This record gives sequence, C-alpha cells and structure tokens, in this order.
Amino acid sequence: MELRLTSRRGENLLVTIVIPVVMLVFFASIDILSVGTDRPIDFLVPGVLALAVIATSLVNLGIATAFERYYGILKRLGGSPLSRGGLIGAKILAVLAVESVQVVLVVSIAAIAFGWTLGSEASLTVVIVALLLGTLAFAGIGLSMAGTLRAEATLAVANGLFLLLLLLGGIVLPIDHLPGPLEALARVLPANALSEALRIGLGATNGSPVEPLGLLAAWGVGAALVAARTFRWE
Repeated sequence: MELRLTSRRGENLLVTIVIPVVMLVFFASIDILSVGTDRPIDFLVPGVLALAVIATSLVNLGIATAFERYYGILKRLGGSPLSRGGLIGAKILAVLAVESVQVVLVVSIAAIAFGWTLGSEASLTVVIVALLLGTLAFAGIGLSMAGTLRAEATLAVANGLFLLLLLLGGIVLPIDHLPGPLEALARVLPANALSEALRIGLGATNGSPVEPLGLLAAWGVGAALVAARTFRWE
C-alpha cells in the first residue's frame, strides 16, 4: 500500500525520479564542472545517487507522513491491527524499494549514455552500507519534522533542506569550491558524507570510507533517536 500511494503522488515521482535523472543528464552533458577528475560523470553519479536518497528519505517520506498525520490517517491506523512498528517498517521498506529503482535508473543512464563504469577500487559493500546509513539518517530527519511540525511547515522546511543539501552536499559541486565557512559547514553535513562514501565505494576517488561512514552513522543514530522521542501520531 505504501508503494501504491507513493506511485499515485505525481509530485513525489517528480522529486524522487525525475529531478535526479535531469540533474545527471544536464550536468554530464555540459562542460562547466571543475571536479578534479578527467570525467565529470565519475563525480556526478555518486552525487546524484546521494541526491536520490535525500529526495526519497527526507523529502518524500517527511512530507507524505506529515500530511498523513495532519489528515488523521496515522491516528486511524493506530486503531487498526497494524502496529506502529509495522507502519514504520512498511514506510522504510517502501523507501528502500524506491531507492533501488533510482539506483538502477541512474546507473543505467550513466553507463549507456555517458560510458560510466565502476572504478578499479570499487567496493559494493561500502556502497550498500552508505546507502543504508544515508537512508537511516535522512529518514530520521524527515520523520522528526513530520512528527513535530505542521504539515505546511514540513513541506517548506523539507524543500528548503533539499535545496541547501543540493548546494552544500558535494553533489554537483565539490565542497572545496565553497567559501571557507560554507566548506566547514558542508563537511559535517550528512549529504557530503553520503556523497563522499559513495564516491569511495564506486571507485571514483581513493581514500578510506571509515570517516564518512562514521559521520553518516552518527547522523543516522542521532536522527532516529530524535524521531523516536519527538514523533507525535496526531
């Protein structure tokens, strides 16, 4: 049912599917990026995958849950045989299912249209762990907003965060291109940690994934705890 509801929301499909693909095709097709690599597509694919996780876990999940709470849907579900754990589990599984489609779509377009391939030092284990921790972090943030703010406020804040993380998350622009204070801020954001972990996992850059994965894990645990303590069902 969660997947069916997601597929019926045209605005959700725009954010989760269309925008990441458009970002990939647009920035891979124009020669304006200075990313320190011979092929901008190697920098873009991990960043766009991170953007897809943010769009699905934070924006889509947060806004949809906020309006379900606003319209009393969550309150009604609370009186059904479905447990709260079952509801959250269904939402997370739906998010992971959508993200699986996003990964396949982005990777397929990058490989077919732009000749993208995995780097020689790629590690699919790092990629999977990064995607799971990123989902936990951004889903926690989305549910924290949905459970405490009004639906309209969640809509505004989620979209604002999406734009902020797009600019400061190392997604289409390396964070070392940012002014000093903004670069320092970007380095502690989960979006940059996810982008960096995915670049290491996909072999686009060398380095240890321990630091970005550790930062992602800290954000994930922290956001999940905040969501669990503050979420209100009505």
